[in-house]
Amino acid sequence: MAYKSLMMVLTGPQSLDATLAAGIELARREDAHLEVLSLGIDRTQAGYYYAGAAIVLQQEMMDRAEEEARALDARVQDRLGKEDIRWSSEAAVAQLGALNGLIAVRARFNDLVILPKPFGPGRGQEDEAIVEAALFEGQTPVLVVPDSGLGPCGKRIVVAWNQSSEALAAVRLALPLLTKAELVDISVIDPPKHGPERSDPGGPLSQMLARHGVRAEVSVLAKTMPKVSEILVRHARDLNADMIVMGAYGHSRFREAILGGATRGMLEQADVPVFMAH
Repeated sequence: MAYKSLMMVLTGPQSLDATLAAGIELARREDAHLEVLSLGIDRTQAGYYYAGAAIVLQQEMMDRAEEEARALDARVQDRLGKEDIRWSSEAAVAQLGALNGLIAVRARFNDLVILPKPFGPGRGQEDEAIVEAALFEGQTPVLVVPDSGLGPCGKRIVVAWNQSSEALAAVRLALPLLTKAELVDISVIDPPKHGPERSDPGGPLSQMLARHGVRAEVSVLAKTMPKVSEILVRHARDLNADMIVMGAYGHSRFREAILGGATRGMLEQADVPVFMAH
């Protein structure tokens, strides 16, 4: 398996250079096609305005969103036009409430979605919604790139392993990256004493990866910090890892999909690319 169709969604100039550079590097490395969607966000809520004003305001906000999307797309095309990769670029406008459908339809026909970090200065609600839509509705793995960029991505990779189906799905979908890594560290935090892997935490996964030619080792970590994400980020730094692979968790009675605590914590704290799948 290889990544031959890569997708990127950009909503503003923040982190554009770092994320676009990551997409270009991966497209070149994988000999893949890079599809970039420059998105203008219309944030109007017609029900909140006095009678007669909603239509005027909606049109004004739509025009502004279109202008922003086209300006962003022009920057993308200018950059990609100088590169030796296969690419396509498009500008579009969507309201916040319609993001899920738009992103899901596009994401499901790609092998990997590359996105900027959804939390931090200059980020909006739409950035988190795009990550959620690609993961949960598009059922496509996502590589979240920090503001510092891709770096020497994929040389030393930490795999967050908790025996869940989400974690296993992430490992399977990350195989094209794992097989090229110099070292893959399977990190198990406080394995349950009565779990199926109680006598050999991470052993079955290590064996599976070894059969694919992956150079893997297992680290069993104590839960010495309140959050799992904190432990994983610290462990990745200790190993000088340049990527983290983990399952994405979503659960909410009010929304179809929302990033779970461990997933959100990782995206807020990680300073290396995070590969996620659900």
